[in-house]
Amino acid sequence: MSKAKLNLYMRNLCTGFCAILLVLFLTTPNASAKAPPESFADLVEKLNPAVVNISTTQSVKGFGLPESQFIFPPGSPFEGFNDLFKDQGPEVERKATSLGSGFIIDPSGIIVTNGHVVADAEEITVTLQDDTILQAEIIGRDKKIDIAILRVKTDKQLPFVEFGNSDKVRVGDWILAIGNPYGLGGSVSAGIISARARDINVGLFDDFLQTDAAINRGNSGGPMFDMEGKVVGINTAIFSPSGGNVGIGFAIPSALAKPVIDQVIKYGRAKRAWLGVKIQGITKEIAESLGMQDDKGALVLGVLPKSPAENIGLQEGDVIIKFNGSNIESMRKLPRIVAETPIGKNVAIQIYRDGAVKNYNIKLTEMVDEEEATTKPQKAFPHSDVQNESKEVLGMSLVALTKDIRAKYNIAAESGLLVIDTAKGSVAAERGIRRGQILIKANQKKLLNIADLETAISSAKKDGRDSILLLVGAHTESRFIPLPIE
Repeated sequence: MSKAKLNLYMRNLCTGFCAILLVLFLTTPNASAKAPPESFADLVEKLNPAVVNISTTQSVKGFGLPESQFIFPPGSPFEGFNDLFKDQGPEVERKATSLGSGFIIDPSGIIVTNGHVVADAEEITVTLQDDTILQAEIIGRDKKIDIAILRVKTDKQLPFVEFGNSDKVRVGDWILAIGNPYGLGGSVSAGIISARARDINVGLFDDFLQTDAAINRGNSGGPMFDMEGKVVGINTAIFSPSGGNVGIGFAIPSALAKPVIDQVIKYGRAKRAWLGVKIQGITKEIAESLGMQDDKGALVLGVLPKSPAENIGLQEGDVIIKFNGSNIESMRKLPRIVAETPIGKNVAIQIYRDGAVKNYNIKLTEMVDEEEATTKPQKAFPHSDVQNESKEVLGMSLVALTKDIRAKYNIAAESGLLVIDTAKGSVAAERGIRRGQILIKANQKKLLNIADLETAISSAKKDGRDSILLLVGAHTESRFIPLPIE
């Protein structure tokens, strides 16, 4: 064989070999990926007995005629006429029922469900898969993450399920949801994890798993299972403009729920560590007005009395950027990290204040419920009362608080600028600043008079900033609002 033919043969051999390798690479499944299950039947058969239906009864007062009169059934073309009669007649008390789901976690009869499923319940009935009906009592509830623990009494050992680790669940993983939608009982739906760490603005500890599995009314409190049959979530809420399933459901992750459940069973309530601050998120505009390089952290709105935060001297306007070694990427991350920290532990906390980073050590105490505000509601005031004394700044008509104004309109703030009005179409109006609110601070400085605000604006311009940061109060609540100065 000539040298030229030999070279040609070797090139063809190499090309063919490489093609085979490429085909094998493209057709060999990823070793870490799991194939879709052919059927969920075996798993469902194993798990179904531990899932229960929950019905509650409560007394509801209202005005209306007896239910037997002028009530058209759902789906009737005349159903809309029911609204014409619902507020007629004397006030009456009726028994209302609600339905939900739950799951057994201990063979002695310990059941987990959502707190809202059993809220205000006078009687709670649990129905097992074999149609056994048992009366349940509430061991304890935790409103902050919306869970309740029930107990039923029975002489037999009940089937139960175990918790898995939701932190290991990935977007795209298969899950099963079993529950009691619309009172049908024992209904199974399958789907995937659509997203993690969803914040749907229902509480400080929002960290939901999102799924496209069919979840409807009555599924609340039911379990979300992984493919090993472990509970990785508690089905809690749906996003639905129509009231039915649209493929967006939310579940409390087991990593968040399990420690709370254990404490409720042991103590009758959850014990959490407490920092004692009111916080809000940071936008790019707020970060710029504070002179920060990025918009990460939790902005302190207020410090509660006799709290760990007050003990170390945290202040309004501080930005918490690190807690116990964890960077606070967003405001909603802080409450969960604090709550999961052991009570009594000394931890490091890092804050940003007045252009500098400061470090503290803080000893956490047990969370206490905030006392309800006792401040009298602020009275509405006539526009003409103080209009002549006002001055317009950045689209806001303002007047400095005086002792007489504070007394006349029950204003709790000791100092600040009272907003008389906001110009229509102004940025102040667009940002939600309204008549009757109080401008308490500008760029972390107290506002005693309008000249203080003008000074803050001038200083911001000299520093090359495009906005100022206002602390705006209304009754007992306050928030930081960045406002452009041009």
